[in-house]
Amino acid sequence: MQRWRGLEEVPDSWGRSVVTIGSFDGVHRGHQLIIGRAVERARELGAASVVVFFDPHPSEVVRPGSHPPLLAPPHRRAELMGELGVDAVLILPFTQEFSQQAPADFVKQVLVDALHAQAVVEGPNFTFGHKAAGDVALLAELGRVHDFDTEVVDLFVRNEVGGDEPCSSTLARRLIAEGDMPGAAEVLGRPHRVEGVVVRGAQRGRELGYPTANVEILPHTAVPVDGVYAGWLTVVGDGPLPIAGERMPAAISIGTNPTFDGTARTVEAYAIDRVGLDLYGLHVAVDFLVYLRGMEKFDTVDALLERMADDVKRARELTDDGTPPR
Repeated sequence: MQRWRGLEEVPDSWGRSVVTIGSFDGVHRGHQLIIGRAVERARELGAASVVVFFDPHPSEVVRPGSHPPLLAPPHRRAELMGELGVDAVLILPFTQEFSQQAPADFVKQVLVDALHAQAVVEGPNFTFGHKAAGDVALLAELGRVHDFDTEVVDLFVRNEVGGDEPCSSTLARRLIAEGDMPGAAEVLGRPHRVEGVVVRGAQRGRELGYPTANVEILPHTAVPVDGVYAGWLTVVGDGPLPIAGERMPAAISIGTNPTFDGTARTVEAYAIDRVGLDLYGLHVAVDFLVYLRGMEKFDTVDALLERMADDVKRARELTDDGTPPR
């Protein structure tokens, strides 16, 4: 899969494409339907499939300080799109100047001149251009002018967890904020993940016999509610062998360490039954399976240790079936 950042990286020789555009934060199951249909349509037409999304999130540029919690950073979104069979991903830097672009100009510059769109696949609530003035009806009208088809895909509807509530990034963020990790996984199609570099903390976990990876989470990440979780810890990117890419069952803590009167909110993951791990400076991913309990302040260290042992036991049991996150 090809990855381009900015229109200038699109090859001049690029042929006809089937394109879909959106924020695609989280690449949830609704997004997967849209992207999957674009890939399918491209194969039918003998064209390439291209997904276009924006970085940073448009709301942060249009209304500074309003950036929503992100379900997946841009590199993770591109990775998930590649797994869906996409041929190319175009990440468009979203700027004030870009936000002022009229819908017709956006279509001409991006879809027609750069990507040579043969078809465009979108969800029913797709908007584009200055002040979101363009919608799927206008896109279809402009398609007739510029010789591309427009196809609208209905949003995925959750049945098992959310009744008839449509899949959306907003819904996934709410479930994550509530600690409903199975519900979030139902929307996303996989466990929710946060990423970051392992940094040095107070090292209390090591002193207590449970050395944790203190993860400096990427900015704007959707972090679950404070508490203890079962999940997985993975070294991603160029980590050392043999642990690079290995999904290690983990007990995960989010909070301020109230037993020790902490004030900084941290995300810490203990790789269960792993001895001698040195993860400092490595980029890791933490995938959340289920919420175990809320954050508590214990009267004694012994009481904390007893609860931690129970947390690890439960996390080990829950992840013991060997089913890795997607």
